[in-house]
Amino acid sequence: MRVGELSRRSGVSVASIKYYLREGLLPAGERTGPNQAVYGDDHVRRLRMIRALIDVGGLSVVATRDVLAAVDDPELPLFMALGRASGTTMTAPEPSEEQDEAWAQAERMLAEQVDARGWQVSAENPAWHTAVGVLATYTRLGDADLAQQLGLYMTTMEEVAEREVAAVVDRGDRARTVEGVVVGTVLGDALLAAVRRLAQQHCSLRLLGEAPTHPRG
Repeated sequence: MRVGELSRRSGVSVASIKYYLREGLLPAGERTGPNQAVYGDDHVRRLRMIRALIDVGGLSVVATRDVLAAVDDPELPLFMALGRASGTTMTAPEPSEEQDEAWAQAERMLAEQVDARGWQVSAENPAWHTAVGVLATYTRLGDADLAQQLGLYMTTMEEVAEREVAAVVDRGDRARTVEGVVVGTVLGDALLAAVRRLAQQHCSLRLLGEAPTHPRG
């Protein structure tokens, strides 16, 4: 198919397609002339993935390129692909934030929970620093009761992660498995956040004995 048909099938403008080609997010088509190329179904799928990562996952073009590089690398182990996806959505706090007692207390709290569960995780994972940063902020704000939810979060997320990873591993095809791990991590973050907001609204209204202003349906 020509670029115009690729645009129609994918729902992505021709200008955006050319931009993604220049940025290396979309593989080049098969050349049929000096200024012509044809594209296949794989290009349609890749464009839909690009838009999902950017529009739904909230990734930048640079971060999206890193995620897609993990998908395309046939030698990259699955756990490293997952780490690549995690690294694009989390930024470790600045070193200056790591100096106070709240940070040290938060890191001890997280380490105790991780060790108690026998989790094998790296302290270099951006998610580690993000979690410690959040717990430290709770302490600084005097919201220790919120920090006490850490154990609940970890228990719940372990079950979620177990099912997520098992689902994509069952695909059998390595490329589709890596794609599922990476895309599932990025889009799953957005889905989990959205479902949590819905659950919080439900629980807050129920506990307060109120009704939603604009009930669904």
